[in-house]
Amino acid sequence: MTQRDIALKVDKLSKVFDVSAPLLNRMLERRPRQLLKAVDNVSFEVERGSSFSIVGESGCGKSTIARLVSGLYDTTRGTIAFGPGAEGRPMRVQMIFQDPHSSLNPRWYVGDIIAEPIREMGLRNGPAETEARVRELLETVGLAADDAAKYPHEFSGGQRQRISIARALAAEPEVLVCDEPTSALDVSVQAQVLNLMRRLQAELGLTYLFISHDLSVVRHMSDHIAVMYLGRIVEQADIETLFTRPRHPYSQMLLSTIPDIESPHRSRDAQVGEPPSPMNPPPGCSFNPRCPLANDRCRNEAPDLLAVEAETHVAACHAVQEGRAPMHGLPHKTGT
Repeated sequence: MTQRDIALKVDKLSKVFDVSAPLLNRMLERRPRQLLKAVDNVSFEVERGSSFSIVGESGCGKSTIARLVSGLYDTTRGTIAFGPGAEGRPMRVQMIFQDPHSSLNPRWYVGDIIAEPIREMGLRNGPAETEARVRELLETVGLAADDAAKYPHEFSGGQRQRISIARALAAEPEVLVCDEPTSALDVSVQAQVLNLMRRLQAELGLTYLFISHDLSVVRHMSDHIAVMYLGRIVEQADIETLFTRPRHPYSQMLLSTIPDIESPHRSRDAQVGEPPSPMNPPPGCSFNPRCPLANDRCRNEAPDLLAVEAETHVAACHAVQEGRAPMHGLPHKTGT
């Protein structure tokens, strides 16, 4: 892979939120400031035209990364760099949000919603060309051109997400940041929207940064995957490697939650406990309270993200580096 192939490079990215009580309350109650480290020293690269997914439980920081990459949040530390866009201009990035009910203005016609980025960025000359582009985009995402004259509430959830996709495409982006774009939809509608996104990627050469907690969706959409836990990437690999040879205990735990027709009654005892609060993460490896392989080193020393089998497969786990981790599955851990 050469530098010209890289659409997105994230290097040592961190984001800290100040969640402290108001100053007067802190002074009266003599409480210190409270800082929430949502993203901690995250690095990855996304090849142009590929799909890179980030998965993990709620609160792990994956949606924060989506908002950092799309520019909705400022970084605390680290850098986000994009490759060159078409015709030497800066690369354009757009975002598809999780909930199409709240991400579309209910007071605007669908045509105006999609036309807004076209007008703001001056991508077409005059109202006639803009209207033609809106109608073209609606047909591209599987809706009728006449739907431009309707309001968002006149559509189903899946249709609204298609409108959101059309709005994102209106800016002619090279990178789409997709923050759980199908999680609010029924399963049958999810498949339709995902197939639409795959088709658009093939036709337009789009690069996807895909955020999800649904591993079945991720496997369908991704080329590479990063697993996050409490703000950090704990394992990263190409999709086939991670699904067939996961090494980090947390990755193995997540994969054990996927229904298996051949082994519907397999034990899932490895899923122990809840994630610690990001306000008060445990010392050492943040996964150690839930990990059956944890030892004193795990409880005191945070592991680095190191190569496992190849340079493209990395994991942050002392047990993996020391050869104590099984290739597949986890031993049981009692308690909570």
